[in-house]
Order: sequence, then C-alpha cells, then structure tokens
Amino acid sequence: MRYLHTMVRVSNLDESLKFYCDFLGLKETRRKEVEAGRFTLVFVAPAGQEDREVELTYNWDPQEYSEGRNFGHLAFEVDDIYAVCARLQANGVIINRPPREGKMAFVRSPDNISIELLQKDPALPAQEPWASMPNVGKW
Repeated sequence: MRYLHTMVRVSNLDESLKFYCDFLGLKETRRKEVEAGRFTLVFVAPAGQEDREVELTYNWDPQEYSEGRNFGHLAFEVDDIYAVCARLQANGVIINRPPREGKMAFVRSPDNISIELLQKDPALPAQEPWASMPNVGKW
C-alpha cells in the first residue's frame, strides 16, 4: 500500500492557494480543470515531497461546507515552528493553539480545516509571546 493524497474541499480557490502556498509554503504540483464535472483539482505538496500531496477540490457551483472538524486535521513538520507561526500571524491567520512548548501549534485554513504544525525534533525552547499565549477558538 502507498499513500497517495488527502482531499479537502475548498470554497474559494484563490484564498485557499494563498493559505496553503503563500502562507504555509506548499507548492502547486499539478492542476486539473474538469469542465464536464464543473470542478477544479489543485494538488499542493511540500517542496521535495511531491508524493505527499493535498488535493484541493474546488466545485465551481457554490456549495456550503460544514466546518470540516469531523475530518480531523492535516499535519506538517516544520523546521522552525516559531517562524512559521509568526509568518502565518503576520498574514492574518489566527494561531488557535500556540506553540507554547516549542513543539506543536494549530491553525485553520480558510475553510476551517485544522492544520497541525509540529516542530522537527527536538522541540525549541519555550519563548514569548508563544509561551503565555492562550488558545483561541476551536482547533
């Protein structure tokens, strides 16, 4: 068995690509427009790990999606969790569960998909403002 990808539905493709590519740092690996089915598939992955894709499915006709919390979450290992959280926060992303202990944080995509960020071992030493920052909203 080989892992292929995870699919999440997105309501605004441009906002989702900004989040996943510009903010999180994933790269678009391929795209498929399916006019007959009225949807677009965009695959994104970490640089150098193109075989670990997230499929963003955008249906052209407006649809209402639930929060996605029943999905669980996507998890990404990062080299510097503080730098990633600072970049996300600077771009208006709420840090729902701050990396207080230098190891784990949660944010949410524009479609409320929970994203877990995990510091590549070892955990970074605790530092402010993260160490004393409270949780915000759901994660």
